[in-house]
Amino acid sequence: MKRIFEIDPWTITSHELNAEDKRLQESITSLGNEHMGMRGMFEETYSGDTHLGVYIGGVWFPDKTRVGWWKNGYPLYFGKAINAVNFTKAKFTIDGQEVDLAKHAYQDFVVTLDMHDGVLYREFTVFGVHVTITRLISAATKELAAWRFAFEAVDGATHQVVVDASIDADVVNEDANYDEKFWQVLDKNADQSASWMSTQTVPNDFGVPQFTVVAEQTFAGDFTQTANTSTAFAVTNSFAATVGATPVVLEKRVIVTTSRDYADNVAVVAGAHTLSQQVTARSFADIFTAHAAEWHARWEKADVQIEGDVPAQQGIRFNLFHLFATYYGNDSRLNIGPKGFTGEKYGGATYWDTEAFAIPVYLGVTKPEVVKTLLKYRYDQLAGAYHNAQQQDLAGALYPMVTFDGIESHNEWEITFEEIHRNATIAYAIYNYTNLTGDHTWERGEGAEVLIGIARFWAGRVHYSKHQAAYMIHGVTGPNEYENNVNNNFYTNWMAKWVLSYATDVLPKIDDQIAAKLAVTDEEVAHWQDIIAKMWLPEVDTTDVDGNPRHIFLAQDGWLDKDLVPVRDLPADELPINQHWSWDRVLRSPYIKQSDTLHAMYYFPDAFTEEQKRDNYLFYEPFTVHESSLSPSVHSIIAADLKMEDKAVEFYERTARLDLDNYNNDTNDGLHITSMTGAWLSIVQGFAGMRVRDDQLVLNPFLPKKWTSYQFRLIYRGRILEIKVAAEDSTVKLIDGEPLIILLNGIETEVK
Repeated sequence: MKRIFEIDPWTITSHELNAEDKRLQESITSLGNEHMGMRGMFEETYSGDTHLGVYIGGVWFPDKTRVGWWKNGYPLYFGKAINAVNFTKAKFTIDGQEVDLAKHAYQDFVVTLDMHDGVLYREFTVFGVHVTITRLISAATKELAAWRFAFEAVDGATHQVVVDASIDADVVNEDANYDEKFWQVLDKNADQSASWMSTQTVPNDFGVPQFTVVAEQTFAGDFTQTANTSTAFAVTNSFAATVGATPVVLEKRVIVTTSRDYADNVAVVAGAHTLSQQVTARSFADIFTAHAAEWHARWEKADVQIEGDVPAQQGIRFNLFHLFATYYGNDSRLNIGPKGFTGEKYGGATYWDTEAFAIPVYLGVTKPEVVKTLLKYRYDQLAGAYHNAQQQDLAGALYPMVTFDGIESHNEWEITFEEIHRNATIAYAIYNYTNLTGDHTWERGEGAEVLIGIARFWAGRVHYSKHQAAYMIHGVTGPNEYENNVNNNFYTNWMAKWVLSYATDVLPKIDDQIAAKLAVTDEEVAHWQDIIAKMWLPEVDTTDVDGNPRHIFLAQDGWLDKDLVPVRDLPADELPINQHWSWDRVLRSPYIKQSDTLHAMYYFPDAFTEEQKRDNYLFYEPFTVHESSLSPSVHSIIAADLKMEDKAVEFYERTARLDLDNYNNDTNDGLHITSMTGAWLSIVQGFAGMRVRDDQLVLNPFLPKKWTSYQFRLIYRGRILEIKVAAEDSTVKLIDGEPLIILLNGIETEVK
């Protein structure tokens, strides 16, 4: 396995610039602050292969879905995050030569992502001048990005350095059709003190609002401004300085405002001007300090410390850093895109990943209000979920597979309207929040409207088989997306049954006003109970790949009819199969993209016996190719539950370093943000065995043989706990809050 970054507990550093690794390097060194973010592309000219990417939270475009034929119920458009105005651009010229590291000889290259402070550094020497660039996207002021460019002659001579700092709207998406443009310039200006540009998304035919984004840049430092220019798509401020042995510095601050936060376009521009005036009065050191302090506060709550395994330590911090750079609960209108601000794949929209993987992490490392914003995000889109179900001639609420506004905007039928299991995960998030926090207000209030809408969907989506005297769900895609249009996917059926059971249990406790609004009838409840009692969930006796007898849940009706060749028997040069096989061959194979049958056991480990979990794990895992970034953590957690330490650690290492080590050979186009939750989940739910049973916190920790110790903090029902697991013992310390009784290794223990 090739590693392009050095191993260090707090930094991601490389001393190499290889053209073939450039995009991978850009992905891994991305920055963000929930409001906006960007890939780690170079500020200066780079004529080699690169992916310039700047993205704004909540700003998207409804790209027309193009298919060979139309189906009733098909989404009208494919929602996608769009590459925004490039405000990072800065052309460097030294003694009349434009700096381009793809063309010119250079020395002393180094790029470092400092995760503790949340800052990106880059250095190189070219044409006798050493260049140091510091970049941050402020965690303290959401609209602010800041740069510090330092130039120092290292050859004993003096040099004339010119910096042309631009805001450039001539941008396209990597996946744009025929280089189509999504932005139009409304207004712009460049003068002696600053330059700014107001851009707006082009009109669309789907009623989606047009977004306005304003970027304004101001400067400070040792350079002298020499010119300001304006073209159709760009504004530029030019600066010059004579550079000798003493560093000469140019500071750049950019304010980015959007129509999401202002009443009209005039106000968006005025807001940018006001904020720019405020930051102009602040030094770069002050901006840096405020930003770093916010990151330090986040680490104080969330850091996981691993002794004895530096790659594992680096991996968990890398994952948490990018997760928090994408989302920290400051804006209830936003959610967590699978690529965050690191690329355009998956359209930058909301998937079921948030409820399945992200919410459990945020419950443990942030205040409950952060998760409340994620629950409210789905509640606010309930009308869209009803619309989605109606498009399929179904009752109730069908939450979208992909969305920005609650309306389904994914353009693959087998995913959009077959992978309906995601609907159950929206309900699971309500249950999970309630179970971990002990707060029932959401479950019995607004959350009940979501839950009952989902229950009504499942009650209408099942059908009754007279032949089998059972309820079935045909024509679905389970979490294993390498099987499409199957009948009775176990996970989908099991979760539908669970939702109806959960809704039945919650129904009598719902707030009276909401209960009256929902008007659930006795006949409905009786139907739900009939489905619960008669849901098709076949179990079969078979043997695993080593010939051992196993009693398993059937993944779907035809699963055992496949040619059951385990992954270990595949030629190494055919992996990953999604990059080497035709889609037809993938769909006919027995290979599982990610946890499918096992996913219910991840959600509800206490609902299955140890024998059931073991048999299903040992049967299905040998067929799992883990070509979804979400897969390794689930297998790590279940393996830990089964005391299969080697497997648990193997899959932890894979999920923690999936992007750092580019396991699936697909990190070039962006990081796997929502799967970055997996490292924390593997440690806390896996190695530490954290559960909540009967309103009591349970911990059954073990220490991986590779590690000397590990510790983490956990926010639990108004307390902050610090859990440390070492070879000699496991300890739980109360950092803040009232004492409580927990179950530690099977023994009731008071933490005070």
